[in-house]
Amino acid sequence: MFKSTIKKNVIANLTGKAWSGLIQLVFVPLYIKFLGMEAFGLIGFFIMLQGLLSVLDLGLSTTLNRELACRSANGNAQEAKDIVRTMEWIYWSIAIVIAVGIIVVAPWIGRSWVNAKGLPAQSVQNAIVLMGLVAAAQWPFSLYSGGLMGLQKQVLLNTIRILMATIQAGGAVLVLWLFSSSIEAYFTWQIGIVGIQTVLTGYFLRSSLPKSAKAPTFSRDLLRQCWRFAAGMTGISAVATILTQIDKVILSKLLSLEQFGYYMLAFTMGSTLMFLVSPVSAALFPKLSELVAAEKTEELIRLYHKGCQAVSLFTFPVGILIAFFPQEILMLWTRDSSIVKNTHLLLSLAIVGCVLNAAVTMPYMLQLAYGWTSLSFYKNIIAIIILIPLLVFLIHYIGAVGGAITWVLLNAGYILFEIPLMHCRLMRREMKRWYIIDVGLPAACCVIIGVILKMLFTDNVTTLTRFIAITIPLGSMFLACALALPFSRDYLRRINS
Repeated sequence: MFKSTIKKNVIANLTGKAWSGLIQLVFVPLYIKFLGMEAFGLIGFFIMLQGLLSVLDLGLSTTLNRELACRSANGNAQEAKDIVRTMEWIYWSIAIVIAVGIIVVAPWIGRSWVNAKGLPAQSVQNAIVLMGLVAAAQWPFSLYSGGLMGLQKQVLLNTIRILMATIQAGGAVLVLWLFSSSIEAYFTWQIGIVGIQTVLTGYFLRSSLPKSAKAPTFSRDLLRQCWRFAAGMTGISAVATILTQIDKVILSKLLSLEQFGYYMLAFTMGSTLMFLVSPVSAALFPKLSELVAAEKTEELIRLYHKGCQAVSLFTFPVGILIAFFPQEILMLWTRDSSIVKNTHLLLSLAIVGCVLNAAVTMPYMLQLAYGWTSLSFYKNIIAIIILIPLLVFLIHYIGAVGGAITWVLLNAGYILFEIPLMHCRLMRREMKRWYIIDVGLPAACCVIIGVILKMLFTDNVTTLTRFIAITIPLGSMFLACALALPFSRDYLRRINS
Protein backbone atom coordinates (compact mmCIF):
# COMPACT_ATOMS: atom_id res chain seq x y z
CA MET A 1 0.00 0.00 0.00
CA PHE A 2 2.82 2.37 0.94
CA LYS A 3 4.67 1.85 -2.34
CA SER A 4 1.53 1.93 -4.49
CA THR A 5 0.40 5.23 -2.93
CA ILE A 6 3.81 6.83 -3.50
CA LYS A 7 3.96 5.53 -7.08
CA LYS A 8 0.42 6.70 -7.83
CA ASN A 9 1.10 10.16 -6.40
CA VAL A 10 4.39 10.58 -8.25
CA ILE A 11 2.75 9.61 -11.54
CA ALA A 12 -0.18 11.94 -10.87
CA ASN A 13 2.08 14.85 -9.91
CA LEU A 14 4.42 14.23 -12.82
CA THR A 15 1.53 14.12 -15.26
CA GLY A 16 -0.07 17.25 -13.84
CA LYS A 17 3.13 19.27 -13.67
CA ALA A 18 4.46 18.02 -17.00
CA TRP A 19 1.19 18.93 -18.69
CA SER A 20 1.19 22.38 -17.06
CA GLY A 21 4.77 22.93 -18.17
CA LEU A 22 4.05 21.68 -21.69
CA ILE A 23 1.00 23.94 -21.98
CA GLN A 24 3.12 26.88 -20.85
CA LEU A 25 5.85 26.13 -23.37
CA VAL A 26 3.39 25.64 -26.23
CA PHE A 27 1.41 28.82 -25.70
CA VAL A 28 4.11 31.34 -24.70
CA PRO A 29 5.21 31.89 -28.34
CA LEU A 30 1.55 32.52 -29.22
CA TYR A 31 1.23 35.06 -26.43
CA ILE A 32 4.28 36.86 -27.79
CA LYS A 33 2.86 36.72 -31.33
CA PHE A 34 -0.48 38.30 -30.35
CA LEU A 35 0.75 40.70 -27.66
CA GLY A 36 4.32 41.55 -28.71
CA MET A 37 7.45 41.26 -26.63
CA GLU A 38 6.84 44.45 -24.66
CA ALA A 39 3.40 43.35 -23.48
CA PHE A 40 4.85 39.92 -22.70
CA GLY A 41 7.24 41.82 -20.44
CA LEU A 42 4.18 42.70 -18.34
CA ILE A 43 3.37 38.99 -18.03
CA GLY A 44 6.95 38.54 -16.87
CA PHE A 45 6.40 41.37 -14.39
CA PHE A 46 3.35 39.51 -13.06
CA ILE A 47 5.40 36.32 -12.65
CA MET A 48 7.91 38.35 -10.65
CA LEU A 49 5.10 39.87 -8.60
CA GLN A 50 3.77 36.41 -7.76
CA GLY A 51 7.23 35.45 -6.56
CA LEU A 52 7.41 38.51 -4.32
CA LEU A 53 3.94 37.88 -2.91
CA SER A 54 4.82 34.30 -2.00
CA VAL A 55 6.32 35.58 1.24
CA LEU A 56 2.77 36.38 2.39
CA ASP A 57 2.03 32.66 2.37
CA LEU A 58 3.44 32.79 5.94
CA GLY A 59 4.44 29.14 5.59
CA LEU A 60 0.79 28.12 5.92
CA SER A 61 0.43 25.97 2.78
CA THR A 62 3.43 23.80 3.70
CA THR A 63 2.29 23.78 7.33
CA LEU A 64 -1.17 22.56 6.31
CA ASN A 65 0.39 19.87 4.13
CA ARG A 66 2.50 18.64 7.04
CA GLU A 67 -0.24 18.95 9.69
CA LEU A 68 -2.86 17.09 7.65
CA ALA A 69 -0.35 14.35 6.85
CA CYS A 70 0.39 13.91 10.56
CA ARG A 71 -3.29 14.08 11.57
CA SER A 72 -4.18 11.55 8.90
CA ALA A 73 -1.76 9.17 10.56
CA ASN A 74 -3.22 9.97 14.02
CA GLY A 75 -6.85 9.85 12.90
CA ASN A 76 -7.88 13.18 14.45
CA ALA A 77 -10.76 14.27 12.20
CA GLN A 78 -11.98 17.33 14.09
CA GLU A 79 -8.53 18.90 14.35
CA ALA A 80 -7.98 18.34 10.62
CA LYS A 81 -11.19 20.22 9.79
CA ASP A 82 -10.46 23.00 12.28
CA ILE A 83 -6.94 23.66 11.02
CA VAL A 84 -8.20 23.94 7.44
CA ARG A 85 -10.87 26.46 8.48
CA THR A 86 -8.33 28.41 10.56
CA MET A 87 -5.84 28.79 7.75
CA GLU A 88 -8.63 29.41 5.26
CA TRP A 89 -9.68 32.55 7.15
CA ILE A 90 -6.11 33.81 7.19
CA TYR A 91 -5.56 33.11 3.51
CA TRP A 92 -8.69 34.82 2.25
CA SER A 93 -7.89 37.86 4.39
CA ILE A 94 -4.45 38.05 2.81
CA ALA A 95 -6.02 37.73 -0.66
CA ILE A 96 -8.12 40.85 0.00
CA VAL A 97 -5.05 42.75 1.23
CA ILE A 98 -3.13 41.75 -1.92
CA ALA A 99 -5.87 42.97 -4.24
CA VAL A 100 -6.32 46.31 -2.47
CA GLY A 101 -2.57 46.89 -2.11
CA ILE A 102 -1.75 46.32 -5.78
CA ILE A 103 -4.69 48.42 -6.97
CA VAL A 104 -3.52 51.31 -4.79
CA VAL A 105 0.10 51.25 -6.03
CA ALA A 106 -0.75 50.47 -9.68
CA PRO A 107 -0.56 54.11 -10.88
CA TRP A 108 2.89 54.56 -9.31
CA ILE A 109 4.23 51.29 -10.77
CA GLY A 110 2.92 52.11 -14.22
CA ARG A 111 4.26 55.66 -14.13
CA SER A 112 7.55 55.36 -12.25
CA TRP A 113 8.82 51.76 -12.35
CA VAL A 114 8.26 49.83 -15.58
CA ASN A 115 9.87 51.25 -18.70
CA ALA A 116 7.23 50.86 -21.41
CA LYS A 117 7.94 52.50 -24.76
CA GLY A 118 5.23 51.33 -27.14
CA LEU A 119 2.39 50.53 -24.74
CA PRO A 120 0.05 53.33 -23.59
CA ALA A 121 0.54 54.31 -19.95
CA GLN A 122 -3.13 53.63 -19.20
CA SER A 123 -2.87 50.08 -20.58
CA VAL A 124 0.11 49.40 -18.34
CA GLN A 125 -1.76 50.74 -15.30
CA ASN A 126 -4.88 48.74 -16.15
CA ALA A 127 -2.80 45.59 -16.54
CA ILE A 128 -1.24 46.07 -13.09
CA VAL A 129 -4.67 46.53 -11.49
CA LEU A 130 -5.83 43.30 -13.14
CA MET A 131 -2.66 41.57 -11.91
CA GLY A 132 -3.75 42.36 -8.36
CA LEU A 133 -7.14 40.76 -8.94
CA VAL A 134 -5.59 37.67 -10.54
CA ALA A 135 -3.14 37.29 -7.64
CA ALA A 136 -5.96 37.60 -5.09
CA ALA A 137 -8.20 35.09 -6.89
CA GLN A 138 -5.33 32.61 -7.19
CA TRP A 139 -3.93 33.11 -3.69
CA PRO A 140 -5.94 30.52 -1.69
CA PHE A 141 -5.25 27.86 -4.34
CA SER A 142 -1.81 27.12 -2.87
CA LEU A 143 -3.35 26.53 0.56
CA TYR A 144 -6.00 24.18 -0.80
CA SER A 145 -3.35 22.40 -2.90
CA GLY A 146 -1.17 21.90 0.17
CA GLY A 147 -4.14 20.44 2.02
CA LEU A 148 -5.01 17.96 -0.74
CA MET A 149 -1.37 16.87 -0.94
CA GLY A 150 -1.25 16.32 2.82
CA LEU A 151 -4.37 14.14 2.52
CA GLN A 152 -2.71 12.15 -0.29
CA LYS A 153 -5.40 13.33 -2.74
CA GLN A 154 -2.82 14.13 -5.36
CA VAL A 155 -4.58 12.39 -8.25
CA LEU A 156 -7.61 14.60 -7.67
CA LEU A 157 -5.46 17.73 -7.35
CA ASN A 158 -3.64 17.06 -10.60
CA THR A 159 -6.86 16.31 -12.45
CA ILE A 160 -7.98 19.82 -11.51
CA ARG A 161 -4.59 21.25 -12.50
CA ILE A 162 -4.59 19.62 -15.93
CA LEU A 163 -8.14 20.67 -16.73
CA MET A 164 -7.76 24.26 -15.55
CA ALA A 165 -4.28 24.77 -17.04
CA THR A 166 -5.61 23.71 -20.44
CA ILE A 167 -8.62 26.02 -20.24
CA GLN A 168 -6.51 28.87 -18.85
CA ALA A 169 -3.82 28.78 -21.54
CA GLY A 170 -5.91 27.73 -24.52
CA GLY A 171 -8.72 30.11 -23.63
CA ALA A 172 -6.30 33.02 -23.32
CA VAL A 173 -5.05 32.43 -26.87
CA LEU A 174 -8.63 32.28 -28.17
CA VAL A 175 -9.48 35.53 -26.38
CA LEU A 176 -6.41 37.26 -27.86
CA TRP A 177 -7.14 35.87 -31.32
CA LEU A 178 -10.92 36.30 -31.55
CA PHE A 179 -11.76 39.23 -29.26
CA SER A 180 -8.89 41.52 -28.33
CA SER A 181 -5.10 41.21 -28.59
CA SER A 182 -4.60 43.46 -25.58
CA ILE A 183 -2.84 42.79 -22.31
CA GLU A 184 -6.01 43.79 -20.47
CA ALA A 185 -7.95 41.02 -22.24
CA TYR A 186 -5.29 38.49 -21.28
CA PHE A 187 -5.43 39.31 -17.57
CA THR A 188 -9.23 39.59 -17.51
CA TRP A 189 -9.45 36.00 -18.74
CA GLN A 190 -6.97 34.90 -16.06
CA ILE A 191 -9.13 36.37 -13.28
CA GLY A 192 -12.13 34.24 -14.16
CA ILE A 193 -10.25 30.98 -14.67
CA VAL A 194 -8.02 31.12 -11.59
CA GLY A 195 -11.04 32.08 -9.49
CA ILE A 196 -12.91 28.97 -10.66
CA GLN A 197 -9.82 26.85 -9.99
CA THR A 198 -9.52 28.16 -6.44
CA VAL A 199 -13.19 27.59 -5.63
CA LEU A 200 -13.12 24.04 -7.05
CA THR A 201 -9.96 23.09 -5.16
CA GLY A 202 -11.35 24.46 -1.90
CA TYR A 203 -14.57 22.49 -2.37
CA PHE A 204 -12.73 19.22 -2.99
CA LEU A 205 -10.42 19.77 -0.01
CA ARG A 206 -13.35 20.26 2.34
CA SER A 207 -15.09 17.22 0.82
CA SER A 208 -11.97 15.09 1.32
CA LEU A 209 -11.57 15.85 5.02
CA PRO A 210 -12.47 13.08 7.47
CA LYS A 211 -15.99 13.27 8.87
CA SER A 212 -16.67 14.57 12.36
CA ALA A 213 -19.74 15.49 14.39
CA LYS A 214 -18.91 19.17 14.89
CA ALA A 215 -18.69 21.89 12.26
CA PRO A 216 -15.18 23.26 11.62
CA THR A 217 -14.20 26.38 13.57
CA PHE A 218 -11.35 28.88 13.74
CA SER A 219 -8.91 27.58 16.39
CA ARG A 220 -6.27 29.76 18.03
CA ASP A 221 -5.01 26.71 19.94
CA LEU A 222 -4.17 24.82 16.73
CA LEU A 223 -2.53 27.95 15.35
CA ARG A 224 -0.35 28.19 18.45
CA GLN A 225 0.64 24.54 18.11
CA CYS A 226 2.03 24.94 14.60
CA TRP A 227 3.19 28.57 14.73
CA ARG A 228 6.87 27.70 15.18
CA PHE A 229 6.99 25.65 12.00
CA ALA A 230 4.91 28.26 10.14
CA ALA A 231 7.15 31.06 11.43
CA GLY A 232 10.22 29.15 10.31
CA MET A 233 8.69 28.64 6.87
CA THR A 234 7.86 32.36 6.72
CA GLY A 235 11.45 33.25 7.49
CA ILE A 236 12.70 30.83 4.83
CA SER A 237 10.19 32.19 2.34
CA ALA A 238 11.12 35.81 3.05
CA VAL A 239 14.85 35.39 2.55
CA ALA A 240 14.37 32.98 -0.38
CA THR A 241 12.09 35.51 -2.03
CA ILE A 242 14.75 38.19 -1.70
CA LEU A 243 17.36 35.89 -3.22
CA THR A 244 15.26 34.64 -6.12
CA GLN A 245 13.45 37.86 -7.01
CA ILE A 246 15.89 40.70 -6.31
CA ASP A 247 17.54 40.33 -9.73
CA LYS A 248 14.15 40.62 -11.42
CA VAL A 249 13.12 43.59 -9.29
CA ILE A 250 16.30 45.48 -10.15
CA LEU A 251 16.17 44.57 -13.84
CA SER A 252 12.49 45.46 -14.13
CA LYS A 253 13.52 49.00 -13.22
CA LEU A 254 16.75 49.23 -15.23
CA LEU A 255 15.76 47.43 -18.45
CA SER A 256 13.16 48.38 -21.00
CA LEU A 257 9.98 46.32 -20.74
CA GLU A 258 10.97 44.50 -23.94
CA GLN A 259 14.43 43.53 -22.66
CA PHE A 260 12.93 42.52 -19.33
CA GLY A 261 10.57 40.31 -21.33
CA TYR A 262 13.54 38.45 -22.81
CA TYR A 263 15.02 37.94 -19.34
CA MET A 264 11.74 36.61 -17.94
CA LEU A 265 11.25 34.41 -21.00
CA ALA A 266 14.57 32.70 -20.25
CA PHE A 267 13.72 32.18 -16.59
CA THR A 268 10.16 31.11 -17.40
CA MET A 269 11.50 28.36 -19.64
CA GLY A 270 14.21 27.47 -17.10
CA SER A 271 11.71 27.25 -14.28
CA THR A 272 9.65 24.67 -16.16
CA LEU A 273 12.34 22.23 -15.04
CA MET A 274 10.83 22.50 -11.56
CA PHE A 275 7.64 20.97 -12.95
CA LEU A 276 9.66 17.74 -13.09
CA VAL A 277 10.91 18.17 -9.52
CA SER A 278 7.78 19.09 -7.62
CA PRO A 279 5.90 15.88 -8.53
CA VAL A 280 8.51 13.87 -6.63
CA SER A 281 8.84 16.24 -3.67
CA ALA A 282 5.06 16.76 -3.41
CA ALA A 283 4.40 13.02 -3.39
CA LEU A 284 7.18 12.18 -0.93
CA PHE A 285 6.95 15.05 1.56
CA PRO A 286 3.79 13.81 3.37
CA LYS A 287 5.28 10.32 3.61
CA LEU A 288 8.62 11.67 4.83
CA SER A 289 6.73 13.57 7.54
CA GLU A 290 4.86 10.40 8.54
CA LEU A 291 8.07 8.34 8.74
CA VAL A 292 9.79 11.02 10.83
CA ALA A 293 6.81 11.11 13.21
CA ALA A 294 6.82 7.29 13.43
CA GLU A 295 10.65 7.20 13.87
CA LYS A 296 11.05 4.65 11.07
CA THR A 297 14.62 5.62 10.26
CA GLU A 298 15.55 2.84 7.84
CA GLU A 299 12.46 3.37 5.69
CA LEU A 300 13.11 7.12 5.80
CA ILE A 301 16.68 6.73 4.53
CA ARG A 302 15.58 4.47 1.66
CA LEU A 303 12.79 6.82 0.65
CA TYR A 304 15.07 9.87 0.86
CA HIS A 305 17.67 8.40 -1.51
CA LYS A 306 15.02 7.13 -3.93
CA GLY A 307 13.56 10.63 -4.00
CA CYS A 308 16.95 12.23 -4.66
CA GLN A 309 17.68 9.77 -7.46
CA ALA A 310 14.23 10.25 -9.01
CA VAL A 311 14.80 14.02 -9.11
CA SER A 312 18.17 13.47 -10.81
CA LEU A 313 16.63 11.12 -13.37
CA PHE A 314 13.78 13.47 -14.26
CA THR A 315 15.69 16.75 -14.30
CA PHE A 316 19.36 16.26 -15.18
CA PRO A 317 18.88 15.04 -18.79
CA VAL A 318 16.39 17.80 -19.63
CA GLY A 319 18.26 20.57 -17.82
CA ILE A 320 21.73 19.72 -19.08
CA LEU A 321 20.38 19.27 -22.62
CA ILE A 322 18.93 22.81 -22.56
CA ALA A 323 22.19 24.18 -21.16
CA PHE A 324 24.16 22.70 -24.08
CA PHE A 325 21.66 23.42 -26.86
CA PRO A 326 19.80 26.65 -25.94
CA GLN A 327 19.85 28.14 -29.45
CA GLU A 328 18.49 25.04 -31.15
CA ILE A 329 15.73 24.63 -28.55
CA LEU A 330 14.72 28.30 -28.64
CA MET A 331 14.56 28.30 -32.44
CA LEU A 332 12.38 25.19 -32.47
CA TRP A 333 10.19 26.67 -29.76
CA THR A 334 9.72 30.26 -30.96
CA ARG A 335 10.86 30.30 -34.64
CA ASP A 336 12.10 33.84 -33.90
CA SER A 337 15.78 34.65 -34.46
CA SER A 338 15.50 37.86 -32.42
CA ILE A 339 14.33 35.92 -29.38
CA VAL A 340 17.14 33.38 -29.86
CA LYS A 341 19.75 36.12 -30.08
CA ASN A 342 18.54 37.93 -26.97
CA THR A 343 17.72 34.91 -24.84
CA HIS A 344 20.01 31.92 -25.50
CA LEU A 345 22.82 32.82 -23.07
CA LEU A 346 20.34 33.83 -20.37
CA LEU A 347 18.50 30.52 -20.84
CA SER A 348 21.69 28.47 -20.59
CA LEU A 349 22.67 30.15 -17.31
CA ALA A 350 19.14 30.05 -15.91
CA ILE A 351 18.78 26.33 -16.54
CA VAL A 352 22.14 25.53 -14.93
CA GLY A 353 20.97 27.30 -11.80
CA CYS A 354 17.67 25.41 -11.94
CA VAL A 355 19.44 22.04 -12.25
CA LEU A 356 21.52 22.81 -9.15
CA ASN A 357 18.39 24.00 -7.34
CA ALA A 358 16.56 20.80 -8.27
CA ALA A 359 19.34 18.70 -6.76
CA VAL A 360 18.81 20.16 -3.27
CA THR A 361 15.02 19.82 -3.31
CA MET A 362 14.81 16.49 -1.50
CA PRO A 363 17.37 17.48 1.18
CA TYR A 364 15.20 20.55 1.78
CA MET A 365 12.08 18.35 2.03
CA LEU A 366 13.87 16.18 4.58
CA GLN A 367 14.64 19.23 6.70
CA LEU A 368 10.99 20.29 6.63
CA ALA A 369 9.81 16.76 7.48
CA TYR A 370 11.88 17.04 10.65
CA GLY A 371 10.47 20.52 11.28
CA TRP A 372 13.99 21.97 10.95
CA THR A 373 13.65 25.36 9.30
CA SER A 374 16.56 27.30 10.77
CA LEU A 375 19.23 25.93 8.41
CA SER A 376 17.46 27.18 5.29
CA PHE A 377 16.75 30.51 6.95
CA TYR A 378 20.33 31.21 8.03
CA LYS A 379 21.93 29.91 4.83
CA ASN A 380 19.80 32.36 2.84
CA ILE A 381 20.61 35.23 5.20
CA ILE A 382 24.32 34.59 4.56
CA ALA A 383 23.65 34.33 0.82
CA ILE A 384 21.86 37.68 0.87
CA ILE A 385 24.80 39.35 2.58
CA ILE A 386 27.29 37.92 0.08
CA LEU A 387 25.38 37.78 -3.20
CA ILE A 388 23.27 40.93 -3.32
CA PRO A 389 26.27 43.29 -3.49
CA LEU A 390 27.74 40.98 -6.16
CA LEU A 391 24.41 41.01 -8.02
CA VAL A 392 24.29 44.82 -8.08
CA PHE A 393 27.90 44.95 -9.26
CA LEU A 394 27.37 42.41 -12.06
CA ILE A 395 24.11 43.96 -13.26
CA HIS A 396 25.79 47.37 -13.38
CA TYR A 397 28.61 46.10 -15.62
CA ILE A 398 27.11 43.29 -17.71
CA GLY A 399 23.37 43.82 -17.40
CA ALA A 400 20.89 40.95 -17.41
CA VAL A 401 23.60 38.30 -17.73
CA GLY A 402 24.86 39.38 -14.31
CA GLY A 403 21.52 38.40 -12.78
CA ALA A 404 21.69 34.96 -14.37
CA ILE A 405 25.28 34.41 -13.19
CA THR A 406 24.27 35.27 -9.63
CA TRP A 407 21.48 32.68 -9.83
CA VAL A 408 24.03 30.01 -10.75
CA LEU A 409 26.36 31.02 -7.91
CA LEU A 410 23.52 30.96 -5.38
CA ASN A 411 22.55 27.38 -6.17
CA ALA A 412 26.15 26.20 -6.42
CA GLY A 413 26.54 27.50 -2.87
CA TYR A 414 23.65 25.33 -1.73
CA ILE A 415 25.35 22.25 -3.16
CA LEU A 416 28.71 23.06 -1.60
CA PHE A 417 27.65 24.25 1.85
CA GLU A 418 24.06 23.34 2.73
CA ILE A 419 24.36 19.61 2.12
CA PRO A 420 27.36 19.06 4.46
CA LEU A 421 25.72 21.18 7.17
CA MET A 422 22.46 19.25 6.89
CA HIS A 423 24.13 15.85 7.05
CA CYS A 424 26.04 16.84 10.16
CA ARG A 425 22.67 16.63 11.91
CA LEU A 426 20.42 14.42 9.77
CA MET A 427 21.49 11.07 8.31
CA ARG A 428 25.14 11.60 9.07
CA ARG A 429 26.35 8.59 7.10
CA GLU A 430 24.38 9.40 3.95
CA MET A 431 26.18 12.50 2.63
CA LYS A 432 28.80 10.63 0.59
CA ARG A 433 26.08 8.55 -1.06
CA TRP A 434 24.15 11.73 -1.94
CA TYR A 435 27.13 13.43 -3.57
CA ILE A 436 28.43 10.42 -5.48
CA ILE A 437 25.45 8.16 -6.26
CA ASP A 438 22.36 10.34 -6.09
CA VAL A 439 23.77 13.41 -7.84
CA GLY A 440 27.40 13.18 -9.01
CA LEU A 441 27.27 10.09 -11.22
CA PRO A 442 24.10 10.98 -13.20
CA ALA A 443 25.26 14.59 -13.62
CA ALA A 444 28.65 13.45 -14.93
CA CYS A 445 27.00 11.08 -17.42
CA CYS A 446 24.82 13.85 -18.82
CA VAL A 447 27.64 16.40 -19.05
CA ILE A 448 29.98 13.98 -20.85
CA ILE A 449 27.30 13.09 -23.39
CA GLY A 450 26.45 16.78 -23.83
CA VAL A 451 30.08 17.74 -24.48
CA ILE A 452 30.60 14.94 -27.01
CA LEU A 453 27.43 15.65 -28.98
CA LYS A 454 28.00 19.41 -28.89
CA MET A 455 31.41 18.88 -30.48
CA LEU A 456 29.90 16.66 -33.17
CA PHE A 457 26.96 18.92 -33.93
CA THR A 458 27.38 21.36 -36.82
CA ASP A 459 25.58 24.65 -37.41
CA ASN A 460 23.13 23.27 -39.96
CA VAL A 461 19.98 25.28 -39.35
CA THR A 462 17.33 22.91 -40.75
CA THR A 463 14.43 21.98 -38.49
CA LEU A 464 15.25 18.28 -38.83
CA THR A 465 18.81 18.86 -37.65
CA ARG A 466 17.61 20.85 -34.67
CA PHE A 467 15.17 18.10 -33.77
CA ILE A 468 17.90 15.46 -34.01
CA ALA A 469 20.24 17.66 -31.97
CA ILE A 470 17.68 17.57 -29.18
CA THR A 471 16.30 14.04 -29.25
CA ILE A 472 19.58 12.13 -29.51
CA PRO A 473 21.26 13.81 -26.51
CA LEU A 474 18.06 13.65 -24.44
CA GLY A 475 17.57 9.95 -25.06
CA SER A 476 21.24 9.20 -24.46
CA MET A 477 21.32 11.23 -21.22
CA PHE A 478 18.14 9.70 -19.88
CA LEU A 479 19.35 6.15 -20.61
CA ALA A 480 22.74 6.86 -19.01
CA CYS A 481 21.07 8.26 -15.88
CA ALA A 482 18.66 5.32 -15.66
CA LEU A 483 21.56 2.86 -15.81
CA ALA A 484 23.69 4.85 -13.36
CA LEU A 485 21.08 5.20 -10.60
CA PRO A 486 20.36 2.22 -8.29
CA PHE A 487 16.63 2.91 -7.93
CA SER A 488 16.00 2.96 -11.71
CA ARG A 489 18.22 -0.09 -12.28
CA ASP A 490 16.18 -1.98 -9.68
CA TYR A 491 12.98 -0.87 -11.36
CA LEU A 492 14.20 -2.02 -14.80
CA ARG A 493 15.33 -5.32 -13.31
CA ARG A 494 11.88 -5.93 -11.80
CA ILE A 495 10.21 -5.21 -15.13
CA ASN A 496 12.46 -7.68 -16.97
CA SER A 497 12.17 -10.43 -14.36
